[in-house]
Amino acid sequence: MNEISKIAPVAIWENFQKLCDTPRPSTKEEAVLQLLEKMADDKGLTHFRDGGQNLVISIPATPGYEDRKMTILQAHVDMVTQANSGSTHNFDTDPIRMLIDGEWITADNTTLGADNGIGAAAMMGFMTEEGLEHGALELLFTVDEERGLTGAMNLEPGRLKGEILLNLDTEDEYELCVGCAGGGDLVATFDYTPEAVAAGYVARDIALTGLKGGHSGIDIILGLGNANKLMARFLRTAIRDFDTRIVSINAGTARNAIPRESFATIVLPEGKVGAFDAALSVFAAEVRDEIGALEPNFAIAAKEAALPATAMSATDSKNFNNACVSAPNGVQAMSTSVEGVVETSINLAIIKLADGTAKATLSARSSINSARDAIREAATAVFELIGATVVWGDAYPGWKPNANSEVVDMMKSVHRDMFGKDPEIRVIHAGLECGVLGAKYPHWDMVSFGPTIKRAHSPDECVHVPSVARFWDYLLAALKAIPTKG
Repeated sequence: MNEISKIAPVAIWENFQKLCDTPRPSTKEEAVLQLLEKMADDKGLTHFRDGGQNLVISIPATPGYEDRKMTILQAHVDMVTQANSGSTHNFDTDPIRMLIDGEWITADNTTLGADNGIGAAAMMGFMTEEGLEHGALELLFTVDEERGLTGAMNLEPGRLKGEILLNLDTEDEYELCVGCAGGGDLVATFDYTPEAVAAGYVARDIALTGLKGGHSGIDIILGLGNANKLMARFLRTAIRDFDTRIVSINAGTARNAIPRESFATIVLPEGKVGAFDAALSVFAAEVRDEIGALEPNFAIAAKEAALPATAMSATDSKNFNNACVSAPNGVQAMSTSVEGVVETSINLAIIKLADGTAKATLSARSSINSARDAIREAATAVFELIGATVVWGDAYPGWKPNANSEVVDMMKSVHRDMFGKDPEIRVIHAGLECGVLGAKYPHWDMVSFGPTIKRAHSPDECVHVPSVARFWDYLLAALKAIPTKG
């Protein structure tokens, strides 16, 4: 582990090690906030938390840069907590174990937290490194981003003094993000009365595993398998043809992650087990034929399980599963103004079913607020048809590009000087905090950038080490080029 903390730039990797050593699931960021506060206190820096528990640390301008516009560096401190099945990692207590894989850093069967830990570590570098040149800075560490941008939504207006915001939470170097999608979730709850399992039935555990998963916004365009949709598809055949009834489903762990695995327990007549197993083999072959090039590790298998006392009725099993089959999922529309960018999507993220309650969580995104809510209405209608209760979570706004952005022009100029080419200007299909933050501070001139991170929100998450060094150098150069106060 120490060898990673010594990678250049040490300003980032040493601080990222501190973050990996400090558990920081969404809503459980107190330990990492205290770590940051202690670092500030040790340097004599002023800081405060606002009512949303976001932490702001002030860094004075270095000599010669007192005339620059005050700049806010911003990242979120929480991380998505996903582990491969069989992992015993406890995200509430255990440090993230980093691994070196060539030019990449990854984690041992868990998410790495490079999203957005690398950005946060870079900000920490301004508290630990001497000799950096910059104007006055405010370091804004937000909380609970991954669960729903809660920290940003609760940011108190009027407390920060900066004019420019550099968000450090995008995942491809040589790119500048200047806009993003908004989004909103919904949870459908279907209550049912478990029935006694009839004589002559047997139980099976079904495990659907091996999918890649990934970010439900950025990766939705890739057409990856969704474990919830695939499990529902097979269960429709099993319920229709083999009198199968659902006992439990446990699938998906995060609203903003494409589900990689689904685990279900079902019961069916003993005499139909052979046909059930044959149908499962056919289904597995069909899925491999359809998406095998994208999902080479897809697997689905069933094994004998202990017979439960109760299960869903035949009617409830059919109705709830049909809703999951019918619920919209994936890309719904492409942008008509930005080529190659998803406009609207929805992700069937989580299904939990047991003991009389079945819940499905879906997350919608769109650069157009009305389109975001239209697809939520479509999903709501599907679940209301079976008598489910549907509750919408608070929506968050998108970030409209600013055609007259002074900071974007500056960042483009610095990029050309450093790398000999213009950065790619992007609007991304993901819920960056900039949309919410910009609604609180409309005068901020904002841009987002970062190093290359792959497969965020999954245990395959990894960050490209050389890109982290370039990201750090680019950030330092940008701060030296911040415009003067007007």
